[in-house]
Amino acid sequence: MEEDAKARFRWKFYGLTVELNIIVLLVALSIIVFFIVRSPYTPIAMLVMLILTLVLSLDFVKRYRETKAWLNTQPEKSKEGDDPKQKDKTA
Repeated sequence: MEEDAKARFRWKFYGLTVELNIIVLLVALSIIVFFIVRSPYTPIAMLVMLILTLVLSLDFVKRYRETKAWLNTQPEKSKEGDDPKQKDKTA
């Protein structure tokens, strides 16, 4: 993989990681709010957090699939810097 592709993948990975952490935190916070906070606004707050979690989850899955497809199109390089797929085609 080329250096610019590695840098691009690194940022894509960071973005997906942060989004997944936000999803997990929202689910955990909604559970905590359900059991600890007693307020007339508790069900509304939980509903908002869970809807936001659902929207972020759908976006996460879409971005994950796009990143995976992009990564599969990138050529692999060995330690010597050449593409192993090119060797197979020429041999």
